[in-house]
Amino acid sequence: MTRIYISRDSGALAVGAESVAKRFEREATERGLDLEIVRTGSRGMYWLEPLVEVETDQGRVGYGPVKASEVGTLIDEGILAAKSHKKCIGVVDEYPWFKNQTRLTFARVGITDPRSLKDYQAHGGYAGLKRAIEAGPDAIIEQVLTSGLRGRGGAGFPTGIKWRTVADTPPQQKYIVCNADEGDSGTFADRMIMEGDPFVLIEGMTIAGIAVGATYGYIYVRSEYPHSIEALRAAIDAARAAGFLGTNVAGSGYAYDMEVREGAGAYVCGEETSLLDSVEGKRGEVRAKPPLPAHVGLFGQPTIINNVLSLATVPIIMDRGGEFYRDFGMGRSRGTMPIQLAGNLKYGGLYETAFGITLGELVDEIGGGTKSGRPVRAVQVGGPLGAYFPRSLFDTPFDYEAFAAADGLIGHGGVVVFDDTVDMAQQAHFAMEFCAIESCGKCTPCRIGSARGMEVIDKIIANDNRAANLEILEDLCNTMKLGSLCALGGFAPYPVMSALTHFPEDFGAEKKRLEDAAE
Repeated sequence: MTRIYISRDSGALAVGAESVAKRFEREATERGLDLEIVRTGSRGMYWLEPLVEVETDQGRVGYGPVKASEVGTLIDEGILAAKSHKKCIGVVDEYPWFKNQTRLTFARVGITDPRSLKDYQAHGGYAGLKRAIEAGPDAIIEQVLTSGLRGRGGAGFPTGIKWRTVADTPPQQKYIVCNADEGDSGTFADRMIMEGDPFVLIEGMTIAGIAVGATYGYIYVRSEYPHSIEALRAAIDAARAAGFLGTNVAGSGYAYDMEVREGAGAYVCGEETSLLDSVEGKRGEVRAKPPLPAHVGLFGQPTIINNVLSLATVPIIMDRGGEFYRDFGMGRSRGTMPIQLAGNLKYGGLYETAFGITLGELVDEIGGGTKSGRPVRAVQVGGPLGAYFPRSLFDTPFDYEAFAAADGLIGHGGVVVFDDTVDMAQQAHFAMEFCAIESCGKCTPCRIGSARGMEVIDKIIANDNRAANLEILEDLCNTMKLGSLCALGGFAPYPVMSALTHFPEDFGAEKKRLEDAAE
């Protein structure tokens, strides 16, 4: 029997993976081939999707991208015997783009069948939970603190401190909430985990529940992720049936269960307190802090809210130890970061590596430069409200503090590349427009500031009283940054001011200088 692997990840499905799989099934039936097709997550090399991997004694040999119309010819040319071909990339584990990564959080994604609990366990799954049960709540939190794990959703708050805060609250109903409302442009790591290794998220949330005394959890997933929702629900059912969820988790005496909740597409519900309102069935609006969710969270109870990547990393920390994880990275940014490379880039995809790699290495070497072949002009890191970095900042290491020092944000790890045809004034305008559309409307700086910001930027571009409006824009950005209730309004100034600082010529600066010289 020959076994081949084809991704069922949304990114692969979008470019025809389902048709490729069905064509292989048809060819196998018509030719009488003994063929098993295993549907996996994606390896993250999206320019090669649909990627077909053939199992051999030397490892899985990859071919891609494969079109459904090519399947018959590929079989004729020996793909099932892993013969050489122009679309062959060799053994996938040895392919440089993949081999050079440090895959910890994404260790199984693209390798295992995400719907198979047996496959998950065969590749180290639930080893972390076993050690967590043996260690007990206090030791779990100590390991997470030792690891240096920080929130991967954007704020970078130490995960262990958040867990300790909830654990120290008096015994009562507590909750674990996973923020899977992945809405930033150029980000897809959460979706890849949920579709490609859902059991690791369930395991991480279960460990969190044991650590802080929470007996129930919710995964809040945006409705635009139907494949993620389907995969998570199937995995939750399988975990519950196997005794890894319920009143006696893995025979430990600890109780923990969970469910999936669908969001309705509001970007602001990626903010933790808005998310809690949405889970409770209310309109998603930002809550004032304090009280913090760790004290008064979901349904008024102490609540852990962590991002998908944070929770999915916990099992490896518990299995290998906090010190093991801490040994990767730099400064206060410990461990690895799944970086998502997108935009005008030759090799876009998911690249997990230790903190410290430079922005230039990510864009020029790993990403291969622009797909258009034109020069890179700007890179936005951290979603639609992240700063725009010019090439002069490409030596900035991928590190929370290094990016903050350069007036930028790592955020969720999304990197979006633009070539020299981009209009940075329009990008700045888009940031304010995005904020205005997505604002929950609760606070004035965000609700009114974003609308006024669009007007002021339009005046600057039109060279209407430019100097005065530049001053107004800077003052407006400071007000939004310091006065907004949440990061939606608070971060909108980052793309605006970075575009203005690094690309002033797009805002009429050269035109203004020429007019001044003429006078």
